[in-house]
Amino acid sequence: MAGPALPMYGHKVVKTPHLQRLADNGVIFQNAHCNNPVCAPSRFSMMAGQLSSRIGAYDNASEFPASVPTFAHYLRDLGYKTCLSGKMHFVGPDQLHGFEERLTTDIYPSDFGWTSDWSKTDFPFSPSVMSLRGVVEAGLCKRSLQLDYDEEVCITSVKKIYDYARDRDNRPFFLAASFTHPHNPFTITKEYWDRYDHQEIDLPSVPAIPFDDRDPWSQRYYYLIRQDEHNVDEDTIRTARHAYYGMISYVDDQVGKLMKALKDTGLAENTVVVFTSDHGDMMGERGMWYKFNPYEWSVRVPLIVSSPGGLKGLTEERGVSLVDLLPTFLDIATDGNPPDLVEPVDGHSLVNLMHNDDPDWRDDVMIEFTGEG
Repeated sequence: MAGPALPMYGHKVVKTPHLQRLADNGVIFQNAHCNNPVCAPSRFSMMAGQLSSRIGAYDNASEFPASVPTFAHYLRDLGYKTCLSGKMHFVGPDQLHGFEERLTTDIYPSDFGWTSDWSKTDFPFSPSVMSLRGVVEAGLCKRSLQLDYDEEVCITSVKKIYDYARDRDNRPFFLAASFTHPHNPFTITKEYWDRYDHQEIDLPSVPAIPFDDRDPWSQRYYYLIRQDEHNVDEDTIRTARHAYYGMISYVDDQVGKLMKALKDTGLAENTVVVFTSDHGDMMGERGMWYKFNPYEWSVRVPLIVSSPGGLKGLTEERGVSLVDLLPTFLDIATDGNPPDLVEPVDGHSLVNLMHNDDPDWRDDVMIEFTGEG
């Protein structure tokens, strides 16, 4: 989910009342970024607190080594019940990575099928698993694999919240509810499509860069996704963005269901809620689409933290990234006395920033991307 596509980050069209309520009762990190604009490496970095280069994960075919400690390992060692529901894009035999239980399978296979077939390279460009069909075929749908999957994620997560509330096991819990929306292909049901007037859908703030003026990667990417084979006119762009905004509203509704379950069970009074994403999407900015790009709409992600007794409505402008989540979770879980780490991490705790009290915060963010080889 692209941070710039949300109203608390300045967008004027997208509607997310539940996320807005979360932001009003928490801290909005205005300049949060993923550390790699590709699903698997980004999630590995988020879970391990390490840059993808340290892990050795460069694309969606990279294995997440079971030997790499994650926040789930540390929290479990601290006495937490740890549970994952939804997508985490683990590649390899370990499908838990420290989580005590997993409520759903992943939406993607865990094998190495993402590896490109380099014997079929189209000179001078490498093969890619991407195409522009997710854009030119955007619009309404009755059902989709993504909708079926995310409904299961929400239902199992809500059920688990109720399980925690009535559980005699009084250990604290960590629940990761990970949705696949919004993600290409950009399709959504009429219910969410109709929340937006098609003519009010904004066009990219940065128009398409002429091909000859693009940097070498952007030129290469143009052919990687077969953009030369399709006519992406203004209405195509508006339709894709319309569907994307509907997908965001869909996620917002699922967040609302989770927050209601926390409130109805009384767990909201003692639960820290974090909302973020593994990457954004260019959505036509600079004439580009999808993730895979080191530009704002691809790498700038939402990060909202709401905690009981914490500051409300605070906007933090300094740069942060997903590798900061592991030390943050451990800081919160131990009331400021985190354990010694098994391996070095590249992130730092955000807790002081959440209390508007960290004058020495380093204002730099590392973003890595290999350009698919």
